[in-house]
Amino acid sequence: MLTGELKNKINALWEIFWTGGITNPLDVVEQMTYLMFIHDLDETDNLRAKESAMLGLPYESVFGREVQIGGRAIPGDQLKWSTFHDFPAGQMYSLMQEWVFPFIKTLHADKGSAYAKYMDDAIFKIPTPLMLDKVVTALDGIYDQMGHEGDVRGDVYEYLLSKLSTAGVNGQFRTPRHIIQMMVELTDPTPEDVICDPACGTAGFLVAAGEYLRERRKEEVFFNRENKDHYMNRMFHGFDMDRTMLRIGAMNMMAHGVDNPAIEYRDSLSDQNPDREAYSLILANPPFKGSLDADIVSADLLKTCKTKKTELLFLALFLKMLRTGGRGAVIVPDGVLFGSSKAHRDIRKELVENHRLEAVISMPSGVFKPYAGVSTGVLVFTKTGHGGTDKVWFYDMRADGFSLDDKRTPVAENDIPDIVARFRDLAAEKSRERTEQSFLVPRAEIAENGYDLSINKYKKTEYVPVEYPPTSEIFAELRELEAQIQKGLEELEGMV
Repeated sequence: MLTGELKNKINALWEIFWTGGITNPLDVVEQMTYLMFIHDLDETDNLRAKESAMLGLPYESVFGREVQIGGRAIPGDQLKWSTFHDFPAGQMYSLMQEWVFPFIKTLHADKGSAYAKYMDDAIFKIPTPLMLDKVVTALDGIYDQMGHEGDVRGDVYEYLLSKLSTAGVNGQFRTPRHIIQMMVELTDPTPEDVICDPACGTAGFLVAAGEYLRERRKEEVFFNRENKDHYMNRMFHGFDMDRTMLRIGAMNMMAHGVDNPAIEYRDSLSDQNPDREAYSLILANPPFKGSLDADIVSADLLKTCKTKKTELLFLALFLKMLRTGGRGAVIVPDGVLFGSSKAHRDIRKELVENHRLEAVISMPSGVFKPYAGVSTGVLVFTKTGHGGTDKVWFYDMRADGFSLDDKRTPVAENDIPDIVARFRDLAAEKSRERTEQSFLVPRAEIAENGYDLSINKYKKTEYVPVEYPPTSEIFAELRELEAQIQKGLEELEGMV
């Protein structure tokens, strides 16, 4: 959890960008990402050099050789943050523009620098030497404060991402962190999982899954060499078509301690996505509002669900990408739950009849404000390939711990702990009535209703009779009130 002092430092840094003319929040976070990468490259290099010296092992610094850019050369150690951050503003600006940024673009050939490939097309956008000097000084202050507050680097990056308050053109918007954490808890990741988000954005789901394992399975993951290697290099996979998001997502994972996640540029719905039965857990909030040209959609997805709607195609994709026995927790717009088209019914039937649909959690429309006011639900399922749905658990979420208006201020009402607790004890749900906040619905009843998964289809409203006094009594009260008003007017008139 960030202290007020650290938040104030980050806000001040943001203000430097804003007043300096960089006002697009994505550009601000992207430029911060580059500079944090450059700072961390120096810090990591120093740490590895010290470790190697202690173990008596040889180590070649990435800054150890002379660096050549074009026909010119410069000593590598001149490109270290700890060296140039004390330079005069004009000299530091020239060095950053002419040497440091071109240098980090060359690092992708270094197999030990997993994150360098995300800097390959980095563009330095800070417009003036004075602004760069202010930014570098502010970042030094933030890193110094982070050193005093312990392991908060991930929280710092999350706070930066919380400032991305604009929705993307393809229906992208940031999934609230507490909703992501709820979905991670519902799926309970294990050290053996291979986790994927095919529309990863800033990698929020992957980060939350990693944090969950760090907190709940720390000994299993980090005290076992194979599990730790899997966690660092093969567990996390994310795809997106926005290169800015890929860079930010990669940095987000690095800030949360994952060395080498597979964060890649890919159109997940097209034939360029070869992954089939590759993952044991999918966590995602795919784009809602997009419609695609059927010619670019992978043919095997259209066999499952012939449609142009991205929200339906992504559901079909999740089922293809999961291994048998793999789990999924995904956010869908309400229309997926009750849409009447053949494609809508087909994908719901596929989930219910050919796999095991476990839960449908209906969320209030304010959950994604201020980005969007769309009503959504969470589907939790397991890929079986041979059915297995017995009863589906429905939950009517009414509060998520924040007000449901654009301000989203914290409130006391929060159903999320109750959702997680009830889902982990579904046996106790059998006795619940349809009038309660959660209940089970048999598969056969869902099939009879055209595989409709909207909670209102099954929820029963309990009407409580209200008795009103006789009409004569109401009129008598009205006459009495009228007399009192008349008397008051007469008294007021006598005073004038």
